[in-house]
Amino acid sequence: MRGMLSDILVVDLTRHLAGPFCTMILSDMGANVIKIEMPPDGDDSRAGGPFIKGEAGYFLSINRGKKGITLDLKTEEGKEILRRLIEKGDVLIESFRPGVMERLGFAYEEVAKMNPCIIYASLTGFGQYGPFREKGAYDVVIQGYGGTISITGNPGGEPVRVGFSIGDIAASLYTTIAVLGALHVRDQTGKGQYLDIAMLDCQVALLENALMRYTIAGEIPQPLGTKHPALAPFQVYQAMDGYFTVCAPHDKQFDALCQVLGIGDVSKENRFASNRLRVENLEELNTILCGIFKQNTRAYWIDVLEKAGVPAGPINNMKEVVDSPQIKAREMIVQVEHPIAGKIRLAGCPIKASLTPCSVQGPPPVLGQDTERVLKLLGYTEDQIAYFRHKKIV
Repeated sequence: MRGMLSDILVVDLTRHLAGPFCTMILSDMGANVIKIEMPPDGDDSRAGGPFIKGEAGYFLSINRGKKGITLDLKTEEGKEILRRLIEKGDVLIESFRPGVMERLGFAYEEVAKMNPCIIYASLTGFGQYGPFREKGAYDVVIQGYGGTISITGNPGGEPVRVGFSIGDIAASLYTTIAVLGALHVRDQTGKGQYLDIAMLDCQVALLENALMRYTIAGEIPQPLGTKHPALAPFQVYQAMDGYFTVCAPHDKQFDALCQVLGIGDVSKENRFASNRLRVENLEELNTILCGIFKQNTRAYWIDVLEKAGVPAGPINNMKEVVDSPQIKAREMIVQVEHPIAGKIRLAGCPIKASLTPCSVQGPPPVLGQDTERVLKLLGYTEDQIAYFRHKKIV
């Protein structure tokens, strides 16, 4: 069965994390993604560890299933190769700073002349306009600008970055959504369009309750640890042998929790009679709960709470995630054969579709591994390709 996007050619001019994560999703959905890297070193993420036989784990984790070519876009010959790709492409995604593509001669207006049907997405830190347009952006910078760090961590503690690159990945997901929407519009109208995606915009779009607490109530949210600002109990608790999660914000769940803990009368107390009251009196409630949870193990509490219909779970480390029977059943850790690194395990595709399956399409490319094949598809001869290599254009 063909993939969801098996008829789509993506010209991938992205680097680092946000752009490559987006094009990886499109590849998992079946798109033919041609990743263009500048010689001699390629994507900066090739320098990010851990390393296996000289191949960078950072790069391997976000570039699977793509064809890889090298191309010097500072040369006229390199630009002509890109023009040929654009003429055949359905989507172009780039993550250079604003102005770079224009200086190279590949601003949207120029690209649209080459291929009026193309979807052109620019993914940057702050977008194509606004006073911060020229600023450099990495994940931690965006988490800071977007307020994420201000609400992450324990009360009174040092600022804490979210443990994975949510600033980059949120932009990856929104770019993917935008590309799919634009492809749908093209199916209806025959017209391509330009997409301007900013990491900071995407971070603000995820602020949900924290933003509303300020815009509605005038409250500037502060870090709450694992607590939820509007639900209780809804956090991490400590058992005899470690930490686990408990979520019982609804009255029936809270009553079931209290029954399991042998404190059924607590759920009837006025101060805990509703979720709103439990949030207001959380410190008093946690004094009761914490004392009980420390009397037994995590495994015990998770078992009895789940049987009672109260959502609860462990705090898994990476080994426990990889070894989880649920993760294995859902094929969320997959093994691919890399030509240099050998067998490597990667995160699988989370999109499970009944008609058009989505899956990892293959290993990440070695630097420039598909250059010759792609150039031949574009009509170049072996002599021309040899010339390009001699001149270090590819």
